Amino acid sequence: MKRLLIVVLLLAAVLPATAAASPKVLAIHYTADVNPVTQDWLNTQLEHAQDRGYSAAVIVLDTPGGLEESMRKIVQRELSLRIPVIVYVAPNGARAASAGVWISQAADLLAMAPQTNIGSSTPINGNGQNIGSDLRRKVVNDAAASLRGLAKSHRRNAKWADAAVRKASNLDAQEALQMNVIDVIAPTLPALLSKIDGRVTVPRHLTLRTKDAAIDDVRPGFLTRFLSTLIDPNIVGLLFLAGLAGLGFELFHPGVVIPGAFGAICMLCALFGFSVLPLSWAGLMLVLFGAALLVIDAHVTTHGALTLSGLVAIAVGLVTLFHKAPAPYHTSIPLVVTVTVVLGGFWAIAIAKAVAVRRRPATVGPQQIVGMEGIVRGDGQVFVRGELWRARSPEKLRAGEHVRVAGLDGLTLDVHRID
Repeated sequence: MKRLLIVVLLLAAVLPATAAASPKVLAIHYTADVNPVTQDWLNTQLEHAQDRGYSAAVIVLDTPGGLEESMRKIVQRELSLRIPVIVYVAPNGARAASAGVWISQAADLLAMAPQTNIGSSTPINGNGQNIGSDLRRKVVNDAAASLRGLAKSHRRNAKWADAAVRKASNLDAQEALQMNVIDVIAPTLPALLSKIDGRVTVPRHLTLRTKDAAIDDVRPGFLTRFLSTLIDPNIVGLLFLAGLAGLGFELFHPGVVIPGAFGAICMLCALFGFSVLPLSWAGLMLVLFGAALLVIDAHVTTHGALTLSGLVAIAVGLVTLFHKAPAPYHTSIPLVVTVTVVLGGFWAIAIAKAVAVRRRPATVGPQQIVGMEGIVRGDGQVFVRGELWRARSPEKLRAGEHVRVAGLDGLTLDVHRID
């Protein structure tokens, strides 16, 4: 009886404390393009929210969109999570565009801050233009069906989801709420958590316990931001050119070390970008071919023809290097033009100096003796520059005569008498 009383007292002390404990949510601030680096980081945070006992995971979203494959992996992770996933398009001025619409519609609850917008999900090709008619029908129909399915399963406006893909429809927060595209509008995250407490999600029937929830904020760290920067097509192209320059310099000047090490680092960083972005092998071959033409022109006199051809090949290669990538991953045409002009100017100076060096008379080695004067010593020898050389002359030479060296053939000098 005494032991039973102790157990009852312990339960009475523990249960109220447990009931009074506040829930906690993980606020994942996702303000980036949708790409493999940010996708891996977001999915990892969603897993952490589930494994660490959070009541819900909130994706605070502001994205222009990104790569389809990365978007689909995020959607799959959202749908498979065992805790509620809330997408909150915030802060004011934020947007959920393109791939961000799929991430939003996959959420158990979708909310927006008052001055935000959502939509514009029409698939486009790598250069920002419409896809060709036959392929366009396939891509657009697939995308529309996917987004309609997400909206319908969460009892949201499937008709608008279709229009977002086919007509690039875009709504502000109030319009989205009126058209049942989103579930709620809230000015802040705490206000949102208080407002949605007790709701049951569709279709998974999860009850939201979010009132007075403790909020743990997470944002991408330095490594995630750095790797995400490395897959910018413009930076990848520049790193690749720098890698080629550094490794090429080390190849033609062995032992310098620093340019080779720098080039290797740049090349490895560029290869990381190549492994993430959809690469055009034709563009890559053009860049390599252009670099090869520049090197050849430095050793063969072509009056700049190979240099001009190499610069054109590099420019076209850089523009087409990632032409299969979606809109946020375009190569900047002005940057390519600037790089080509700067590289062309530098190479023109380098070629001009190389030609001048070739035309300059030799200052070291045996060729230096050409043009010097000497004295005939007999036995077919002349004394030049403190050395005895075999001599050859169309004239008959006598000892003591002064001669000038006209040429060098092995160890024999061609000489002429000085009158």
